[in-house]
Amino acid sequence: QLQLVESGGGLVQAGDSLRLSCAAAGRTSSTYLMGWFRQAPGKEREFVAAISWREGSTYYADSVKGRFTISRGNAKNTVYVQMNGLKPEDTAVYYCAARSEGVPMWRSTLAEGYSYWGQGTQVTVSS
Repeated sequence: QLQLVESGGGLVQAGDSLRLSCAAAGRTSSTYLMGWFRQAPGKEREFVAAISWREGSTYYADSVKGRFTISRGNAKNTVYVQMNGLKPEDTAVYYCAARSEGVPMWRSTLAEGYSYWGQGTQVTVSS
């Protein structure tokens, strides 16, 4: 089992930056493909970014490419997403998720492939 806890959300103005953290506990001896998803009110959950714990390769949604950066901590139990140039349309609950590795990175965009989810952290961007 793997437990995921997100932190770092908040209320910011358009153009500001935030860094979200995802701390993993439990079965961290295994390697995972870690993803960030978000869900705005009345909308479906959508993929934001993913990183391979083992290789460090990354994958981004077009809507955040060039603004968001996903990274791993030095300890193999923390994943970050640095969000710059935030826009009101980035407002959502952001979720960290983990799944097994060994799949093409494009499959990291599929929420149904993830086995573990955090509780989410709210990000609100005012105009």
